[in-house]
Amino acid sequence: MPRPLRVAIGGIHIESSTFSPHLSTADDFEVTRGDALLARYDWLSPAQPWAADVEWIPLVHARALPGGAVDRATYDAWATELVEKLAAAGPLDGMLLDFHGAMTVVGSDDAEGDLVTAIRSVLGPEPFVSAAMDLHGNVSQVLFDACDLLTCYRTAPHVDVWETRERAARNLVEALRRQQRPHKALVHVPILLPGEMTSTREEPARGLYARIPDIEARDGVVDAAIWIGYAWADQPRCRGAVVVTGTDATAAAEAARELGGHFWAARDEFAFVAPTGSIDECLDTALAAVADPARRPFFISDSGDNPGAGGADDVTFALERMLARPEIRDGSRRAVFASLVDPQAVTQVADQPLGSPVRVTVGGRIDSREPGPLPLDGILEAVADDPDGGRCVSVRVGGLSVFVTSRRMQYRLLESYTRLGVKVDEVDLVVVKIGYLEPELFDAAGDWLLALTPGGVDQDLARLPYRNVVRPVFPLDRDFTADLAVVTG
Repeated sequence: MPRPLRVAIGGIHIESSTFSPHLSTADDFEVTRGDALLARYDWLSPAQPWAADVEWIPLVHARALPGGAVDRATYDAWATELVEKLAAAGPLDGMLLDFHGAMTVVGSDDAEGDLVTAIRSVLGPEPFVSAAMDLHGNVSQVLFDACDLLTCYRTAPHVDVWETRERAARNLVEALRRQQRPHKALVHVPILLPGEMTSTREEPARGLYARIPDIEARDGVVDAAIWIGYAWADQPRCRGAVVVTGTDATAAAEAARELGGHFWAARDEFAFVAPTGSIDECLDTALAAVADPARRPFFISDSGDNPGAGGADDVTFALERMLARPEIRDGSRRAVFASLVDPQAVTQVADQPLGSPVRVTVGGRIDSREPGPLPLDGILEAVADDPDGGRCVSVRVGGLSVFVTSRRMQYRLLESYTRLGVKVDEVDLVVVKIGYLEPELFDAAGDWLLALTPGGVDQDLARLPYRNVVRPVFPLDRDFTADLAVVTG
């Protein structure tokens, strides 16, 4: 009887803005090893039939909320651990790389390429490597060359995260059982767009990703994947990509060329997923709109400092503009600002009795762009422990609840608001540091706007000081013909 296949699992999962002053360190990451790592994957508990005759070897997995570049020592420690555990694991047939694809490490322009190179140095050339990625990751030539299979999410907002990881693992196991190294084809598409212009809720992204099932149904094709790429890193690898893998080299190459062509042809159709404006324009619209109960709660995305994309999470620009509104300050309109990370401010007020008057300066400690730290003179409204944000407080200023957290977090779940005593369906306005609304907020919103605010993930890409992206690239450049060359492997 043949021995079971032996497949290792590990990775480092984060996307990192090179335009954000935030530095991601070990404290920002959730780390799993051993049985806890294997327990993340529901296709192993219990094992699905395709996964049953496989010995899964857990290495280490580190995952963080998007942020700034990863501290070099932090990255080196986990990369070393991955490599050492691979070396100690004995003969392996393959590895599942579970990572995002847009990590930046201080001093590196291709962190995932560096990581897979280190992995291959001990794994050797024969075992198969399969990568499960975010569609906002980047596929460098180094990463493509080192992996046998690459796939990514097909939805944004991402509702197929675990489905994608299972697909990457299943494709790997099936390739190993065929004992045939997959053929693969890559097309880089010179497009650099924020996720808020490429949501699969809307065209043209919805239709572009809807082509994938038909592509995969073709003889000789195993998997087709489209990467929008990550727009907030100034690196040569940051651009769109299509990768098709299969059992037939010609079928994979033709499919990659076709999908890449459709992606490029749609470039002028991409638009923001909601009406946009400056924060003041959005506030004008929202405060007038909430006179209609059907449009409450009205959400405004403070998109330039979205921690879910890598923003520092403490730019005070939008908060200052809210506090300048008389109808918010005098309580005529009930509003929420979610949120600012400031552990120093939380420590200063959290132990006071609820209802106490508080004076505290918040924000601007990481990203100090104007207006910088802001003084709040209000009432301590609520204190709560949040699994994402740590100890959190709500400070009430007139009709505004200002959420302040101990750790960077994104207020994407309704239960996070409830912990601080806010039911969003009972307020007029929520300004939240986010891009496109995540599903729970989208469903709760009576209406919403995307504010083009400043920050490390500014949606107006022309305002960012790119130096290293490969030019020309759309939309920074428009009058050029794309080279949609197919690279095979």
